[in-house]
Parts: sequence; C-alpha cells; structure tokens
Amino acid sequence: MERLKLKIAVYLILIKDNKILLSQRFNTGWQDENYSLPAGHLDPNETIVGATVRETKEEIGIEINQEDLKLVHTMHRLGIYVDFYFTTSTWTGELTNLEPEKCSDLAWYPLDNLPKNIIPSVKLAIENHRNGISFSEYSILEK
Repeated sequence: MERLKLKIAVYLILIKDNKILLSQRFNTGWQDENYSLPAGHLDPNETIVGATVRETKEEIGIEINQEDLKLVHTMHRLGIYVDFYFTTSTWTGELTNLEPEKCSDLAWYPLDNLPKNIIPSVKLAIENHRNGISFSEYSILEK
C-alpha cells in the first residue's frame, strides 16, 4: 500500500487596526480571482518557519524575524495539504505587491467584512484563529 504524500503550505496572517492583509490570486490556475493570504509552499530542505519568512519577502516585500512568528492555526485539507498559519505584529519594510503577475490586489480588509470571494479554507482558518481554535480539518467534499 502506497503512503499518502501531503503537500505543505504556509500562510501569513497580518492584522492591523482590526484589518487583515489579503491578496487576490491572479493567473495562477488555482482559485484565481479569489482572495487569500500571503502564502506559499515548503521547498525541499526548508523549515516551515523559514518558508514563511521567505514567501513573505518574495510576495509582499517585508522582512520578518523567525522568532517573531507565532503559529496560530494548523489545517489538514484532507488528502491534499497540511497548512500552517502564522502571525506576527513585527516586520520591517514596506508592504508591496512583488508578484503582480500572480496577485491582482494586495490590500487591508476589515476583519468583520471579508470579501465574498475569499478561498473557503482560508476564511475558515482566519475565523478559527480569531476564535482561538488552533487546529482544523477541511474537506472540499463537505463544502
């Protein structure tokens, strides 16, 4: 019997003044036009925290120290991914959309009025984080 091989993704939840930073996917082939968080995949021989720091710098141009990241939610998207959601309140640099070929919008949105076209698993992770829930499982078959 072959063992299940899951992919790992990392996400950054940035909240400031009761607003959350969201990015709108564009021209990626998956969930295009829907909102997500700054995120990316774990590369071979990379730590999960290191991937979060790298993806953040690549996508939105800010620098984060690894020790300032706090793991706030883990999600198992059944049969596909394990997602790690981090947050921080400390960073340096200017928030900039460094991947306009993949992201058509990078902006702050009110936490109590998220865009309707947010990726459902990301929305659930944000809600769980706000409610202090650190782990969830998500199946697209249930949605």
